[in-house]
Amino acid sequence: MPESKSRRRAAKGPAVTRSTKAQKPNAVWFLPVMVTLMLVGLFWIITYYISDGGLPIPGITNWNIGIGFAIALAGFMMTTRWRS
Repeated sequence: MPESKSRRRAAKGPAVTRSTKAQKPNAVWFLPVMVTLMLVGLFWIITYYISDGGLPIPGITNWNIGIGFAIALAGFMMTTRWRS
């Protein structure tokens, strides 16, 4: 029975990237805004708990927690776009 020819494997080249453009770093204001949003959200929630529900906006009770989390979440979402 004749032997089959062995196949040559293609040489692996450099990995292909999706974008050939170099990514630019973020604007100067990006990092301070990101950190500020996270801290404001944290302080919003702390203020609500320390004031026993009276502050920062009286009358909306537990929605203050949602507002604080939304502000902090906006800051955390910015971390996914941060480049140094």
